[in-house]
Amino acid sequence: MYNPTVARLTYRALLGRRRALILFLLPAMLLVIAAAVRAFNGADDQVAADVLGGFALATMVPLIGVIAGTGAIGPEIDDGSIVYLLSKPVKRSSIIFTKLIVAIAVTMVFSAVPTFVAGYILNGNGQQVAVAYTVAALVASIAYSALFLLLGTVSRHAVVIGLVYALVWETLFGSLIAGARTLSVQQWALALAQKVTGDGLITSDVALPTAVALLAAVTVVATWFAGHKLSRLTLAGEE
Repeated sequence: MYNPTVARLTYRALLGRRRALILFLLPAMLLVIAAAVRAFNGADDQVAADVLGGFALATMVPLIGVIAGTGAIGPEIDDGSIVYLLSKPVKRSSIIFTKLIVAIAVTMVFSAVPTFVAGYILNGNGQQVAVAYTVAALVASIAYSALFLLLGTVSRHAVVIGLVYALVWETLFGSLIAGARTLSVQQWALALAQKVTGDGLITSDVALPTAVALLAAVTVVATWFAGHKLSRLTLAGEE
């Protein structure tokens, strides 16, 4: 299923100059914030959880997911260059699977790793906060990558839709409406983070079994539908 050639082309597209700048900027901001908070506030478990939850998981991870997920395939569909890839003897399911793996890898590296480092800067992993949010970032990376890869496959406005979901639905509505939090990748990931700390420092509105089931279902369904959509594209780029 995994195609090294497709993976190489996708990595090259995602890590181009413009996207790479954004991918490095967000983690750098997190590390600067973490260092400043530690310098002025000292080591505090609750403050560490607030910073990692408020910026890393709620803002940085979904934004990187949008960049990686939509960028893995959306530009190729928009400019028509996808037809050259589709003309090769490569299964379209393999194309989607490979691009998903690349998107997940990029999202994890640029979100989970800096989250772990920032957690250690903030409180030295006291109460397992750094590990908890790293786990949350890892699982959220998988679901976000699948969702935004699907958006890149079905819409020319994938980035805008992804930003609306990440910043408006999850961040704004999720903070105001209880029902919106239930349909939130962030809350599903927080359920796993809560399990790691286990002391009430991190809370989620979704029970752990439900969160795991929803994360798996969203990832599988989004990946399948993206593959189905790609399979219906003709070499002319039209359905």
